[in-house]
Amino acid sequence: MDMKKVHKRSKALVIRETVVSYIFLAPALFFFLGFVIVPMGMCLVTSFFNYTMTDFTFIGFDNYIRMFQDEVFLKALVNTFIIVGVSVPAVVIFSLWVGASIYKMKAFTRSFYRCIFYLPVVTGTVAVTVVWKWMFNKYTGLFNHVLLGAGIIDERINWLGDERFALACIILILFTTSIGQPIVLYIAALGNVDTSLLEAAEVDGATKLQTFWRITWPSIMPTTLYVLVITMINSFQCYALIQLLTSGGPNNATQTIMYYIYYQAFRLYDYGYGNAMGIFLAIIIAILSAIQFKVTNSGKVD
Repeated sequence: MDMKKVHKRSKALVIRETVVSYIFLAPALFFFLGFVIVPMGMCLVTSFFNYTMTDFTFIGFDNYIRMFQDEVFLKALVNTFIIVGVSVPAVVIFSLWVGASIYKMKAFTRSFYRCIFYLPVVTGTVAVTVVWKWMFNKYTGLFNHVLLGAGIIDERINWLGDERFALACIILILFTTSIGQPIVLYIAALGNVDTSLLEAAEVDGATKLQTFWRITWPSIMPTTLYVLVITMINSFQCYALIQLLTSGGPNNATQTIMYYIYYQAFRLYDYGYGNAMGIFLAIIIAILSAIQFKVTNSGKVD
Protein backbone atom coordinates (compact mmCIF):
# COMPACT_ATOMS: atom_id res chain seq x y z
CA MET A 1 0.00 0.00 0.00
CA ASP A 2 1.25 3.47 -0.90
CA MET A 3 2.45 5.17 2.33
CA LYS A 4 1.63 8.62 0.93
CA LYS A 5 -2.00 7.64 0.52
CA VAL A 6 -2.07 6.23 4.04
CA HIS A 7 -0.55 9.43 5.41
CA LYS A 8 -3.04 11.61 3.53
CA ARG A 9 -5.93 9.44 4.73
CA SER A 10 -4.72 9.65 8.34
CA LYS A 11 -4.28 13.41 8.09
CA ALA A 12 -7.77 13.81 6.61
CA LEU A 13 -9.19 11.66 9.42
CA VAL A 14 -7.48 13.82 12.07
CA ILE A 15 -8.78 17.02 10.45
CA ARG A 16 -12.31 15.61 10.26
CA GLU A 17 -12.22 14.51 13.92
CA THR A 18 -10.89 17.93 14.94
CA VAL A 19 -13.64 19.74 13.03
CA VAL A 20 -16.31 17.50 14.54
CA SER A 21 -14.88 18.07 18.02
CA TYR A 22 -15.00 21.85 17.60
CA ILE A 23 -18.56 21.63 16.30
CA PHE A 24 -19.63 19.84 19.48
CA LEU A 25 -17.66 22.33 21.58
CA ALA A 26 -19.08 25.35 19.75
CA PRO A 27 -22.17 25.89 21.96
CA ALA A 28 -20.10 25.76 25.16
CA LEU A 29 -17.41 27.99 23.65
CA PHE A 30 -20.03 30.46 22.46
CA PHE A 31 -21.58 30.58 25.93
CA PHE A 32 -18.15 30.97 27.57
CA LEU A 33 -17.11 33.76 25.24
CA GLY A 34 -20.45 35.56 25.30
CA PHE A 35 -21.21 35.33 29.00
CA VAL A 36 -17.73 35.15 30.60
CA ILE A 37 -14.93 36.55 28.44
CA VAL A 38 -16.86 39.45 26.88
CA PRO A 39 -18.36 40.66 30.21
CA MET A 40 -14.90 40.42 31.81
CA GLY A 41 -13.49 42.57 29.02
CA MET A 42 -16.32 45.09 29.36
CA CYS A 43 -15.79 45.15 33.12
CA LEU A 44 -12.09 45.92 32.65
CA VAL A 45 -12.72 48.66 30.08
CA THR A 46 -15.54 50.41 31.98
CA SER A 47 -13.51 50.39 35.21
CA PHE A 48 -11.54 53.28 33.67
CA PHE A 49 -14.71 55.33 33.10
CA ASN A 50 -17.07 57.33 35.24
CA TYR A 51 -19.87 55.01 34.16
CA THR A 52 -23.24 55.93 35.64
CA MET A 53 -26.83 56.18 34.42
CA THR A 54 -26.13 59.67 33.03
CA ASP A 55 -22.40 59.77 32.32
CA PHE A 56 -19.72 57.78 30.51
CA THR A 57 -16.47 59.72 30.80
CA PHE A 58 -12.93 58.36 30.71
CA ILE A 59 -11.20 59.02 34.05
CA GLY A 60 -8.21 56.65 33.90
CA PHE A 61 -7.21 55.12 37.23
CA ASP A 62 -9.40 57.43 39.33
CA ASN A 63 -11.76 54.60 40.30
CA TYR A 64 -8.83 52.50 41.54
CA ILE A 65 -7.38 55.43 43.49
CA ARG A 66 -10.82 56.13 44.95
CA MET A 67 -11.00 52.58 46.35
CA PHE A 68 -8.12 53.14 48.72
CA GLN A 69 -9.57 56.46 49.85
CA ASP A 70 -12.97 54.89 50.57
CA GLU A 71 -13.26 53.94 54.25
CA VAL A 72 -16.20 51.63 53.59
CA PHE A 73 -14.24 49.74 50.94
CA LEU A 74 -11.25 49.39 53.27
CA LYS A 75 -13.56 48.08 55.98
CA ALA A 76 -15.08 45.64 53.48
CA LEU A 77 -11.57 44.54 52.45
CA VAL A 78 -10.59 43.81 56.05
CA ASN A 79 -13.86 41.95 56.72
CA THR A 80 -13.43 39.88 53.57
CA PHE A 81 -9.91 38.83 54.53
CA ILE A 82 -11.12 37.94 58.03
CA ILE A 83 -13.83 35.73 56.54
CA VAL A 84 -11.34 34.04 54.20
CA GLY A 85 -8.63 33.72 56.84
CA VAL A 86 -10.98 32.02 59.30
CA SER A 87 -13.29 29.99 57.08
CA VAL A 88 -10.76 28.44 54.66
CA PRO A 89 -8.48 26.76 57.25
CA ALA A 90 -11.50 25.79 59.38
CA VAL A 91 -13.28 24.16 56.42
CA VAL A 92 -10.18 22.24 55.28
CA ILE A 93 -9.21 20.99 58.76
CA PHE A 94 -12.75 20.06 59.81
CA SER A 95 -13.57 18.39 56.48
CA LEU A 96 -10.39 16.33 56.58
CA TRP A 97 -11.06 15.28 60.18
CA VAL A 98 -14.65 14.25 59.42
CA GLY A 99 -13.63 12.51 56.20
CA ALA A 100 -10.92 10.55 58.04
CA SER A 101 -13.48 9.52 60.66
CA ILE A 102 -16.10 8.40 58.14
CA TYR A 103 -14.34 6.78 55.18
CA LYS A 104 -13.62 3.47 56.99
CA MET A 105 -17.22 3.01 58.12
CA LYS A 106 -19.65 0.59 56.49
CA ALA A 107 -21.15 1.67 53.20
CA PHE A 108 -24.62 2.48 54.57
CA THR A 109 -23.28 4.48 57.53
CA ARG A 110 -20.80 6.31 55.29
CA SER A 111 -23.56 7.23 52.84
CA PHE A 112 -25.77 8.42 55.69
CA TYR A 113 -23.14 10.83 57.00
CA ARG A 114 -22.30 12.07 53.52
CA CYS A 115 -25.97 12.84 52.96
CA ILE A 116 -26.26 14.69 56.29
CA PHE A 117 -23.20 16.87 55.70
CA TYR A 118 -24.05 17.53 52.05
CA LEU A 119 -27.66 18.49 52.73
CA PRO A 120 -26.95 22.22 53.34
CA VAL A 121 -25.20 22.38 49.96
CA VAL A 122 -28.24 21.27 47.98
CA THR A 123 -30.68 23.20 50.15
CA GLY A 124 -31.56 26.65 48.84
CA THR A 125 -29.58 29.55 50.28
CA VAL A 126 -32.75 31.41 51.18
CA ALA A 127 -34.16 28.44 53.11
CA VAL A 128 -30.91 27.94 55.03
CA THR A 129 -30.69 31.65 55.79
CA VAL A 130 -34.26 31.79 57.11
CA VAL A 131 -33.48 28.99 59.58
CA TRP A 132 -30.28 30.67 60.77
CA LYS A 133 -32.02 34.04 61.04
CA TRP A 134 -34.59 32.47 63.36
CA MET A 135 -31.85 30.82 65.43
CA PHE A 136 -30.07 34.17 65.85
CA ASN A 137 -33.28 36.10 66.60
CA LYS A 138 -32.96 38.22 69.73
CA TYR A 139 -36.36 37.33 71.18
CA THR A 140 -37.40 33.94 69.78
CA GLY A 141 -34.05 32.55 68.64
CA LEU A 142 -32.74 29.16 69.71
CA PHE A 143 -29.29 30.41 70.74
CA ASN A 144 -30.57 32.98 73.22
CA HIS A 145 -33.08 30.49 74.60
CA VAL A 146 -30.44 27.81 75.21
CA LEU A 147 -27.77 30.16 76.56
CA LEU A 148 -30.21 31.89 78.90
CA GLY A 149 -31.50 28.54 80.12
CA ALA A 150 -27.96 27.34 80.78
CA GLY A 151 -27.10 30.53 82.62
CA ILE A 152 -24.25 31.39 80.26
CA ILE A 153 -25.68 34.82 79.43
CA ASP A 154 -27.77 37.16 81.56
CA GLU A 155 -29.62 39.02 78.82
CA ARG A 156 -30.65 38.41 75.24
CA ILE A 157 -28.07 39.15 72.57
CA ASN A 158 -28.92 40.76 69.25
CA TRP A 159 -26.50 38.51 67.36
CA LEU A 160 -26.91 39.99 63.89
CA GLY A 161 -27.42 43.54 65.12
CA ASP A 162 -24.36 43.76 67.35
CA GLU A 163 -21.01 44.73 65.83
CA ARG A 164 -19.21 42.35 68.19
CA PHE A 165 -21.02 39.23 66.98
CA ALA A 166 -22.41 39.90 63.50
CA LEU A 167 -19.33 38.96 61.46
CA ALA A 168 -18.73 35.84 63.54
CA CYS A 169 -22.32 34.76 62.86
CA ILE A 170 -21.77 35.17 59.12
CA ILE A 171 -18.57 33.11 59.29
CA LEU A 172 -20.37 30.36 61.24
CA ILE A 173 -23.16 30.14 58.67
CA LEU A 174 -20.67 30.19 55.78
CA PHE A 175 -18.71 27.41 57.46
CA THR A 176 -21.75 25.13 57.82
CA THR A 177 -22.73 25.63 54.17
CA SER A 178 -19.16 25.11 52.88
CA ILE A 179 -18.12 21.81 54.47
CA GLY A 180 -20.47 19.48 52.57
CA GLN A 181 -18.57 19.18 49.31
CA PRO A 182 -15.06 19.01 50.89
CA ILE A 183 -16.17 16.21 53.22
CA VAL A 184 -17.53 14.16 50.31
CA LEU A 185 -14.34 14.79 48.32
CA TYR A 186 -12.08 13.82 51.22
CA ILE A 187 -14.02 10.61 51.85
CA ALA A 188 -13.51 9.65 48.21
CA ALA A 189 -9.84 10.69 48.23
CA LEU A 190 -9.04 8.82 51.44
CA GLY A 191 -10.77 5.72 50.11
CA ASN A 192 -8.49 5.78 47.07
CA VAL A 193 -5.22 5.84 49.02
CA ASP A 194 -3.13 2.76 48.21
CA THR A 195 -3.79 0.37 51.12
CA SER A 196 -0.68 -1.70 50.34
CA LEU A 197 1.49 1.32 51.16
CA LEU A 198 -0.39 1.86 54.42
CA GLU A 199 0.01 -1.80 55.37
CA ALA A 200 3.73 -1.75 54.51
CA ALA A 201 4.24 1.35 56.65
CA GLU A 202 2.42 -0.33 59.54
CA VAL A 203 4.59 -3.43 59.24
CA ASP A 204 7.73 -1.23 59.22
CA GLY A 205 6.63 0.29 62.54
CA ALA A 206 5.58 3.72 61.32
CA THR A 207 3.31 5.68 63.64
CA LYS A 208 -0.12 6.89 62.52
CA LEU A 209 1.21 10.43 62.21
CA GLN A 210 4.15 9.31 60.07
CA THR A 211 1.87 7.19 57.91
CA PHE A 212 -0.50 10.10 57.39
CA TRP A 213 2.26 12.62 56.66
CA ARG A 214 4.32 10.41 54.35
CA ILE A 215 1.62 8.46 52.52
CA THR A 216 -1.91 9.75 53.03
CA TRP A 217 -1.23 13.48 52.83
CA PRO A 218 0.67 13.41 49.49
CA SER A 219 -2.07 11.16 48.07
CA ILE A 220 -4.87 13.60 48.94
CA MET A 221 -2.89 16.75 48.05
CA PRO A 222 -4.76 17.33 44.74
CA THR A 223 -8.07 17.16 46.61
CA THR A 224 -6.75 19.52 49.29
CA LEU A 225 -5.63 22.01 46.64
CA TYR A 226 -9.07 21.92 45.01
CA VAL A 227 -10.79 22.40 48.39
CA LEU A 228 -8.48 25.29 49.27
CA VAL A 229 -9.06 27.14 46.00
CA ILE A 230 -12.83 26.58 45.83
CA THR A 231 -13.38 27.47 49.49
CA MET A 232 -11.26 30.59 49.13
CA ILE A 233 -13.17 31.75 46.05
CA ASN A 234 -16.54 31.10 47.73
CA SER A 235 -15.43 33.00 50.83
CA PHE A 236 -14.25 35.99 48.78
CA GLN A 237 -17.58 35.96 46.94
CA CYS A 238 -19.68 35.90 50.10
CA TYR A 239 -22.74 37.93 49.12
CA ALA A 240 -26.03 36.09 49.56
CA LEU A 241 -25.69 35.71 53.34
CA ILE A 242 -24.87 39.40 53.73
CA GLN A 243 -27.76 40.45 51.50
CA LEU A 244 -30.31 38.28 53.27
CA LEU A 245 -29.17 38.77 56.88
CA THR A 246 -27.45 42.11 57.53
CA SER A 247 -27.12 44.16 54.31
CA GLY A 248 -23.58 44.97 55.39
CA GLY A 249 -24.55 46.26 58.85
CA PRO A 250 -24.49 47.05 61.62
CA ASN A 251 -22.20 50.00 60.92
CA ASN A 252 -20.51 48.09 58.07
CA ALA A 253 -19.45 45.35 60.49
CA THR A 254 -20.37 42.67 57.92
CA GLN A 255 -19.59 44.64 54.79
CA THR A 256 -17.68 42.58 52.21
CA ILE A 257 -16.13 43.50 48.88
CA MET A 258 -18.70 41.46 46.96
CA TYR A 259 -21.65 43.09 48.69
CA TYR A 260 -20.12 46.55 48.33
CA ILE A 261 -19.69 45.94 44.60
CA TYR A 262 -23.39 45.10 44.40
CA TYR A 263 -24.29 48.17 46.48
CA GLN A 264 -22.27 50.59 44.34
CA ALA A 265 -23.26 49.12 40.98
CA PHE A 266 -26.93 48.24 41.47
CA ARG A 267 -28.04 50.52 44.29
CA LEU A 268 -26.08 53.70 43.49
CA TYR A 269 -25.70 52.87 39.76
CA ASP A 270 -21.98 53.69 39.85
CA TYR A 271 -21.01 50.92 37.45
CA GLY A 272 -17.47 52.12 36.76
CA TYR A 273 -16.52 52.12 40.44
CA GLY A 274 -18.21 48.76 40.98
CA ASN A 275 -16.34 47.26 38.02
CA ALA A 276 -13.03 48.59 39.34
CA MET A 277 -13.63 46.83 42.65
CA GLY A 278 -14.57 43.68 40.73
CA ILE A 279 -11.27 43.76 38.82
CA PHE A 280 -9.37 44.32 42.06
CA LEU A 281 -11.13 41.35 43.67
CA ALA A 282 -10.40 39.14 40.65
CA ILE A 283 -6.70 40.04 40.85
CA ILE A 284 -6.57 39.19 44.56
CA ILE A 285 -8.23 35.80 43.97
CA ALA A 286 -5.90 35.03 41.03
CA ILE A 287 -2.77 35.90 43.06
CA LEU A 288 -3.82 33.89 46.11
CA SER A 289 -4.82 30.92 43.93
CA ALA A 290 -1.42 31.00 42.21
CA ILE A 291 0.31 31.11 45.61
CA GLN A 292 -1.71 28.11 46.79
CA PHE A 293 -0.77 26.14 43.67
CA LYS A 294 2.89 27.05 44.16
CA VAL A 295 2.97 26.22 47.88
CA THR A 296 1.12 22.91 47.58
CA ASN A 297 3.25 21.78 44.64
CA SER A 298 6.55 22.76 46.29
CA GLY A 299 5.44 21.32 49.63
CA LYS A 300 4.85 17.77 48.41
CA VAL A 301 6.50 15.19 50.58
CA ASP A 302 8.84 12.81 48.72
